Amino acid sequence: MKIFLAPTVMALGLAFSASAMAQMDHNMHTAQTTKPAAASVDASAMGDGLVKKVDKTKGTVTLQHGALPNGMPPMTMAYKVKDTAWLEQLQAGQKIRFATDPKDGGMTVLRYELVK
Repeated sequence: MKIFLAPTVMALGLAFSASAMAQMDHNMHTAQTTKPAAASVDASAMGDGLVKKVDKTKGTVTLQHGALPNGMPPMTMAYKVKDTAWLEQLQAGQKIRFATDPKDGGMTVLRYELVK
């Protein structure tokens, strides 16, 4: 009787572990193929700001802004800009709406619009 019991227990153990491995492998496959949704810059992701300074040598624009949709609190700080040609168009005193890049922690202006 002991001769038949040991192989049966081993077979059941292998069957359960193979089932668990198959399920885990399937879950891992799903996780690898799932891609995060593409981040788009829409109007709701934009905050209001006031241009305080344009620094063409550093490639930055200093903005005074309220709380931003990305969670940044109100402050005045220098931001990099996606396109340095924008620095030719921006001037101190202009009101803008702008969106920042979440990839670098919101330190780069990706898009802006002049407020009339």
